[in-house]
Amino acid sequence: MKITILTTGGTIDKTYDEHAGSLRNERTVLDTILKSLRLPDLFIRHVAVMSKDSLEMVDADRELILREVRAALPVSDAIIIVHGTDTLSKTGEFIYQNIQDSTIPIILTGAMRPYEFRDSDALQNITEALFAAKVASPGIYAVMHNRLLSFPGVVKDRTSLTFRTHEEIEKISTNETKV
Repeated sequence: MKITILTTGGTIDKTYDEHAGSLRNERTVLDTILKSLRLPDLFIRHVAVMSKDSLEMVDADRELILREVRAALPVSDAIIIVHGTDTLSKTGEFIYQNIQDSTIPIILTGAMRPYEFRDSDALQNITEALFAAKVASPGIYAVMHNRLLSFPGVVKDRTSLTFRTHEEIEKISTNETKV
């Protein structure tokens, strides 16, 4: 199976700069993550699109991601986009609007905590995205925290720090108001 992984930065890739005392997007950690996994029968092509915090992304960045997705479609059995969680939904919706009839799964994933942190969800989410790439039907998805959510209508739930559908959010808020 041929999987193209596009990296864009985000929390998953943030590294700690001891001199500045800050977290920054300077390089991707994807290759380190992939080396720690046993991935027989997968051919992975990694394309580093950018290294940005998703809050800094502009429409031109989403256009660039879309161009890279389109370029990868003919040579991939699935595409994974590693993306910052703050605007992952916006990029997923943008891809959904511009690629209506995908013949392969296109999966967005990221992490709520940087890979370098002890309690990071990065390894779990990358592993789940790789598995989803093998089993999901064609479409646009967000994959995180043991969930495969189909676009449109995927949103970041900032209370529970995961992704949900609009319907799930409405159900939760309706149940909270009844209590």
